[in-house]
Amino acid sequence: MNDVPTLSQRADALEEQMSRELDYIVIKSRLYSMAEGDMGPPPNAAKLMAGNPNARVLMGDDPRLPPMPAKPTLIDFFKYRFGPAAHLLQSAKHAVNAGLPENMVLACLLHDISTIGFIRGDHGYWGAQLVEPYVDEEVTWAIRAHQVLRFYPDPSVGYEYPQSYVKAFGADYRPDPYVEQDYQRMRNHKWYMSGRMITVHDIYSFDPDAKVELEEFTDVIGRNFRQPEQGLGFDNSPVAHMWRAMIRPAKYL
Repeated sequence: MNDVPTLSQRADALEEQMSRELDYIVIKSRLYSMAEGDMGPPPNAAKLMAGNPNARVLMGDDPRLPPMPAKPTLIDFFKYRFGPAAHLLQSAKHAVNAGLPENMVLACLLHDISTIGFIRGDHGYWGAQLVEPYVDEEVTWAIRAHQVLRFYPDPSVGYEYPQSYVKAFGADYRPDPYVEQDYQRMRNHKWYMSGRMITVHDIYSFDPDAKVELEEFTDVIGRNFRQPEQGLGFDNSPVAHMWRAMIRPAKYL
């Protein structure tokens, strides 16, 4: 008989231990559980609170994360919520060195913010939606398009299918049908080349020794990103809830 606990059982045990030791209880989102291949029921909050009468489910700021300002800016998200951003910084710098206009530099800087701050799957679509109220329509379109266009070479600008994709996905990988359909639409769009420029300046093998600082793009952000006065997440925009989800990713409800 195998008495070794499963990954799910170990995670449950850890959560129970946390509930006994801390004054807050973290219940992970369903999406997180599915990403771990766990289709079981979520931890029972009432049971966990019964084991520690002083504990409550997490409804405010997560003390495990850096605190966010009351009116967070895009730069605050880069500093306190987005994961390591060297790839984005180097891509944006690459665009600067190539003489791209500022709105395309911003698009390169933001093209993968969903990957490093929110969700990986369909990251171009999610990333475009995150910034849509705050940037020019062309920037939104380009960020959405780059996810699709990166799978398709364009010899006119020297873009080839990345060898890193062959290694990561396999030589026989083919994009999903919805990606192919979007590609057929995007290739004839007036902003096709804007989306293509992100793929050209997307640094697939970034240099770990290169130093590019976020502050180099402060002015670009200031001129091209419409920062809401109330702070991202609190401006009642159609995407405010998405920014709040990154501020408090473990909020119970």
